[in-house]
Amino acid sequence: MRKFLLLAVLVPLVLAAGWYYFHERTLPAYGPLYREYAYVTNGKSNTVTVIDLRSFRPVRTLQVGSEPTGVAANPKRNEVYVVNSGSSNVSVIDAEQNKVVATVGVYGRPFFIDVSPDGRRAYVANSGSANVSVLDLDSRTVAATLRVGGSPGLARVSPDGSTVVVSNRADNSVSIIDTARLAVRSAINICIHPEDIAILPDSSKAFVSCSGSGQVASIALKNETQQNETRQNETQSDKLLTLLDVGKSPVSLALKPDGGELAAFNFDAGSISIIETTPNEVSGSYLIGAQPTRGVVSLDNSRLYVSDFGSNNIAVYDIDLGKIIAYLPVGTHPDALALSQNQNYLLVVDSGSGDLAVIQKRQPKKKFEPSEYSLLTIIPVGMQPNQIVIKSFLATKLRDGR
Repeated sequence: MRKFLLLAVLVPLVLAAGWYYFHERTLPAYGPLYREYAYVTNGKSNTVTVIDLRSFRPVRTLQVGSEPTGVAANPKRNEVYVVNSGSSNVSVIDAEQNKVVATVGVYGRPFFIDVSPDGRRAYVANSGSANVSVLDLDSRTVAATLRVGGSPGLARVSPDGSTVVVSNRADNSVSIIDTARLAVRSAINICIHPEDIAILPDSSKAFVSCSGSGQVASIALKNETQQNETRQNETQSDKLLTLLDVGKSPVSLALKPDGGELAAFNFDAGSISIIETTPNEVSGSYLIGAQPTRGVVSLDNSRLYVSDFGSNNIAVYDIDLGKIIAYLPVGTHPDALALSQNQNYLLVVDSGSGDLAVIQKRQPKKKFEPSEYSLLTIIPVGMQPNQIVIKSFLATKLRDGR
């Protein structure tokens, strides 16, 4: 009996010491001005949890508006923007101070936000108002309000910044905005209940998942620069190229950084469909787990990580091998995902258990480390967390002695 009691005391101590030793040895060496934070929106807590990714510790809980959902980081300045669906406004967070410095009112029931590549504008689809708010981020004001289709869910900016594609869930269409003119230039009927949007790196095509019809729409985008260079007909317009049949209820998309392939996550089919973006073809569909919801692809185009909402794990899909190589248990109802700047840490938002799972990717060095993935830690956040964004930067000066 004494042996069992001794083991009961020693094992947790050994595991804790081992975790501390491993954690301290594997964290990268950062310069004194380097900052890397994860921002998690907590929909039922009306807060944003800020996590320092140099130490994997929560450093701040920020009060924002009601029912925060979408969150985006500015690529050119140290700011983060949070969409508050319940209060119909956007909170502006200064990432250097990690505090809310402004609030911008928009229209009814916004859910997501996207920022232009030059960092000067943001686009918010207001699902309850059938419009898109264009925010001037220099002045933190609304620069324009553009009428689109019914229940717009997402407004996605193209990589070249010239176009915004809006998915209108209520009328099964997309609206395409010309950012130079701040005007809707096209409205295209596609498939039933369009939701997520992915745009190729060269801004030539958009792909839209339609959860109501089990399809992904491929849309050609008008490119003024390309037209001028090749002297094509200037009346060329945005157009639907084809509808691709995938699995039941494709709720989101993940594009490889090189733009060659796209994954659709078929929530009610428990599968992913891989789309070849150049020929607009579905190359295959694969069972991936219960209720796949979101995915993220590594920068080297080799791994696809999928959150299986219904089975409380992450599926790791090797893109080159074309198969699943690991299932990683996390918290309850994993949803949004993000990769750290160095690609060595996968952050998983567990919407059911109200926490953030941190999975480490490494090269196994010993026999008792058979896998390249391990659960590093689980960090409590708020109630019903739903979105995450990472912001890394060099601070302008040291604060609080750090």
